[in-house]
Amino acid sequence: MVANKTVREINPITKRWRRGLKRVALVYPNRYVGGIANIGLQYIYAEINSLDDYICERFYWDVFHGLRSVESGTPLGEFDIALFSLQYEEDYFKAIKIIEESGFKGLKVAGGPCVMENLIPLKGIFDIFVVGEVEGSIIRKILETIESGDLSSIPGIYTGKEKEVKRVKPERLEDHIVNQIIGEGAYGRCFLLEVGRGCIRRCRFCIVRQIYFPPRWRDVKLLLEVAEEGRKYAEKVALIAPSVTDHPKIKEIIARLIEMGYLVSPSSVRADTLDEELMDLLVKGGLKSITVAPEAGSEMMRDILRKGIDEEDVHRAVELAAERGIEKVKLYFMVGLPHETQKDIEEIVRMVEEVKRKIPRVAVSINPLVPKPHTPLQWIPYGGDPSKTAKENLKDLNSKLKFLKKELAKMSVDADTSSAEAFALQTILSRGDEKVGEILRKGKPTLRAFKQDLEKYLGELPVDAELPWDFINHGYKKSRLIKEYSVIMDMK
Repeated sequence: MVANKTVREINPITKRWRRGLKRVALVYPNRYVGGIANIGLQYIYAEINSLDDYICERFYWDVFHGLRSVESGTPLGEFDIALFSLQYEEDYFKAIKIIEESGFKGLKVAGGPCVMENLIPLKGIFDIFVVGEVEGSIIRKILETIESGDLSSIPGIYTGKEKEVKRVKPERLEDHIVNQIIGEGAYGRCFLLEVGRGCIRRCRFCIVRQIYFPPRWRDVKLLLEVAEEGRKYAEKVALIAPSVTDHPKIKEIIARLIEMGYLVSPSSVRADTLDEELMDLLVKGGLKSITVAPEAGSEMMRDILRKGIDEEDVHRAVELAAERGIEKVKLYFMVGLPHETQKDIEEIVRMVEEVKRKIPRVAVSINPLVPKPHTPLQWIPYGGDPSKTAKENLKDLNSKLKFLKKELAKMSVDADTSSAEAFALQTILSRGDEKVGEILRKGKPTLRAFKQDLEKYLGELPVDAELPWDFINHGYKKSRLIKEYSVIMDMK
C-alpha cells in the first residue's frame, strides 16, 4: 500500500475542513492509477468542492488501504457521506472491505458503470444508487435532496422503493473540466480531454452502446480552448472516449494539440479508422506502441460480435505502424463466443503469427466473454454453448485458454490469459439477483459458493423471463435485443 506522501500531484484542490462543512468521501475501490485517470471522478470532486457547505476528499484502495483520505489522512469513519464509484465487478469485494474496516456509519451512495448495468446484487450494501452520468448541477441536486430526505424529484436515483429508474444524462456535452488534478495515472502524468461519450459502433458484446447512448461529441473549439488552459499543468494529453478515433474531427484535434506542444495519448484506436495521415499524427504525438482489438480470430466470430473490423483492417494498421518504426503491438481477443469451434480458436494463433511477422514484439490478452446485461448477448450461457452444462462450458474455456497459451508461447508471445473461473464469478455478479447479493454480503465468495446455482447464473437465460436489471431504463426496447439475439443464435 502507498503512503499519502508518495502521491505526488499537480494542481490539487486545497480546501480545508472547518466546522459546519459536511464531509463527502469520494471512494474509488481500486488502484490510484485508474482513479486519477477517471474524468468522471474529477468532475464530481471539483463540483462538490465548489459548494460552500461541503468538502470532498478522495479514497483509493492502494492508498492507506482505502481507509484514510489522500488529502488529509482523515479516517473514512469521520465523513458524513461516502460516494463509491464502481467501475468493475471485482471492486465490490474491496468496497465492502473498506466499509467494514473503516466502521463507516454515514450515508453510502453508489454509482458508476456497474450500477448502471445491474445494481441488484448491491442492495443492502449501499443506501442510495445513482444511475447515469452525474456532473454539474445534478451533483448539487443530489446532495441537497439527500439532506432533505426527499429523493423522489431526482431522476436517476434508486433507493429500493422505485419500480423503475431512468438513467440520467446530459443531452449535450457543453462544457469540460479545466482544473484537473494531475497525478501518475493509467496514461501517465497527463491532462484528460474527453472528446466524446457513448459509441457510434454497435458491437454486440459491449455495454457502452446501451448505457451511454446516444453518442455525443464535444465541439473542437471547446476542446482546444480547454487544452490550451490544461497546457499549464501537463506536457501530455490523454484523449478520452470509448472510440476516440471515431470523432469526426479527430485529425484536426490531434494536429492542433501537437502544435500546442502536447504529447498525445488516445485511450482507444480502432484499426479501421487508421490511415497514413492519422498514423503519422499519432507517431508525431509520441505513439510508441499500438493496441488493436480484433476480439476474434475468424471472420465468422467477428460477424457474430458485429465488431466491424475485418482481418485486412488489422494487418493494415500493423503495417502502418511497422513502416513508422513502431516495434510493439498488443492484441485483444475473447473466447467463449456462440458457435465457436476449435478452428476459430486456431485462427487466433494464425492471426498473431502473421502480425508477428510484421512487428516482432507482440503481447496478447485473451479473456472469456462475459455476457453483459443490456446487450444482445445477455442471454447466452457463459462459455457460449447452450447445448452444454455450465461445468462443461467452464471446462471447455479452460481448455481453449490452455491451448492458446501453449501455442502462442511457441512463438515467444506472452499471452495474458485470464482465469475462466474468475470471469465466471464476474458473470454471476453482473447478471446476479438478490440471492447473489446475500452471498456477496457474507464475504468474498468463490465460484464454489454458487455451486448449487451454476446453471441459473451461468447457463442460457430464457428470453421471455424477467431479468433482474429490466427495471433500469436506458431508453432502448428489449424486443430489439431479443430480435438481435435470435439472429445471433441462428447464425451458422
